[in-house]
Formats: sequence, C-alpha cells, structure tokens
Amino acid sequence: MKRWGLTLAASMSVLALASCAPGAPGGSADGGEAGEASAAGSRLQTVLDRGELICGVDGGIPGFSFVEDGAYSGLDVDVCKAVAAALFDDPEAVVYRNLDSTERFEALKGGEVDMLSRNTTWTISRDTSVGMEFAPTTFYDGQGMLVRSADGISELTDFEGRSICVEAGTTTELNLADQMRQAGVTFEPQTFQDADAAYAAYEAGSCEGMTSDKSQLVARRSTLTNPDEHELLEVTMSKEPLGPLTGNNDSAWFDTVKWVTYALIEAEELGLTADTIESTAESTEDPNILRFTGKEGALGEEMGLPNDFALRAIKHVGNYGEIYERNLGSGSQFDLPRGQNALWTDGGLLYSPPFR
Repeated sequence: MKRWGLTLAASMSVLALASCAPGAPGGSADGGEAGEASAAGSRLQTVLDRGELICGVDGGIPGFSFVEDGAYSGLDVDVCKAVAAALFDDPEAVVYRNLDSTERFEALKGGEVDMLSRNTTWTISRDTSVGMEFAPTTFYDGQGMLVRSADGISELTDFEGRSICVEAGTTTELNLADQMRQAGVTFEPQTFQDADAAYAAYEAGSCEGMTSDKSQLVARRSTLTNPDEHELLEVTMSKEPLGPLTGNNDSAWFDTVKWVTYALIEAEELGLTADTIESTAESTEDPNILRFTGKEGALGEEMGLPNDFALRAIKHVGNYGEIYERNLGSGSQFDLPRGQNALWTDGGLLYSPPFR
C-alpha cells in the first residue's frame, strides 16, 4: 500500500508540472509556440518549406477530379486547392498526381504525395491495417450499376451468367462479390487496374454492366459516345463515404487537412461565401465569424497555421455549397440534388464541429 501511495503521489506531481508546462492548457506559452512545436517534424512543415502541396487525385472523373488541357477541376480538386489556399494564400500552389486505385495508398505512405483527394471510401481496414487517416467525408455516396437500356437489365438477378466490369483493388470489387453472393447470382467479373480501361471495356461491349460509386457512374456516363443509351439501376449496393485522407501517425498534418475540410462546411452554415467572407469579417460583431476568420482568438496559430487559414480557403475556393453547385449541382452538367450531402440544418449529413 505504501509503495502504491508513493507511486500515485509521484504521478500527481508529474501531472501538476505538465499542466503548467509551456503549451499545455493553463500554461504560460501562447498557442502559436505550441502550434510551431506540433508542426516540427510533421509533413505540415515539409509542405510549408516546399511552398506547394502535392495532392493525389484520379484525374478522370468529371465533377470530382478531371484534367482537360492541363487544367484540373472538380470537387476533389477544390479540396486540394482549399488546403493550398489555407497554407499559402494561393489555390494554385498544388502539384497534382494522377493515381489509380492500386497505387494510391502506397504513393501516400511512401511520401510521393502529401494527401489523397481521390474518391476514396472510408473503411475500417483502410483506417487501421492499411494505415490511413480519413478527414471529414466530402461526399456521401453508394455503389450502383450502369447498364445499357437495350439489354433489359432491371435488377441484379438479371446478371445471371453475364459479366460485370469493375476496377481492381477497390471496395467496389468486394461489395459486388458480396451482393451477388447474397442474391445467389453466378456472374463473370472482369477486373481492370484503372477506371479508364474498365469503362472502355464496358462501352466496347465486353461486359453487360459497369459498377462503381453512383456519382462516378453518373460522371463517366457523360463521357460515353451515346450517354442516353445507358442508365443506372435503382439499386444501392453499399455505403460509400468519400473524402480526403493523409498518412497515419502525423496529427499536425492530419489536423490541417481535417480542419480545412471542416472549414468548407462551416462556412456554408455561417453564410460565408467567396465573395462575402472578407467584407463580413471586417464588419461583423458575430464572435463565431470573428473566430472562424482569425480576427479573434488563435485557432490557426495553435495548429501551426496562419490564423486566417479558413478565410483564405473560402476566399479562394468558396464554401462547400459553392464547390458542390459548380462541380456537381445546378451549375454543372450533372445537376445532382444535394440530398444527403446537404448541411445537417437542411436534412443532410454534413456537420462541422465548432470552431472555438
């Protein structure tokens, strides 16, 4: 009992000292010094020193990440731009790397890219055994099936004895096997290392169905020779929460990507747009907006970022609603309704923790 009591007393002393240490809550150092310390040795410092962000994307999905004449666009691309804008006040300080589904994780773990913003599904195995850290979901999706209208396929059981194209190394491939097993359907899967090859095979008639995230199917259908000859089945085969991610065991860098992403969502809820955020920050007395834009407090400095990191991101890229509308919504060729990708205040799933 005496030995246990001495150990407890010693532990309490250590805790007391730690609580007064610089950078600890109640300590004497300011948040900026704590933020600088957390950034040291992190990829955050590597990116800051380099002066540009290296972002892994798909590059072939209209509305999400698509390159045309050397220019990248899409929701996933805008997330990359938002992170670059937050760090450098420049949304163009980004180098994009097109990665297929089989090479994306190794590229991230090996340091070839700083982050992925590449329609990647958040799963427990990827979050743990693969060693990824998933930032907030930027698009809630589900797996679907694209077919030719003339083939008369209306449900999964119609694929008995038929073939389906699918990209290898994806949750899509596993979900397809699970769904067909449950339905008792014997089919022929045709797997491809990259999406371009899979869609080319589907359009050439090598398979009767093409399966992927519904959003990708809608986007890719627009690139087919005769889009109106293809339709999505009324079936949802899985949950597919998509969003950016970083490598494991680097909290400073993960926090950066995470909170820049949350900033896009919070800005929409606060009513701050690319056109209004600067003027509103100068004229408002709303403490929530003042903290969010860095006019009060030290939320950015405590992370090792510019205090106005959120203002920078929104000023250059816009809030989540603006990003969605121009890439996928009414301002795009797809005109996809927000649905579950609306703010929680509008019945959707998008929700940011408080900026305080």
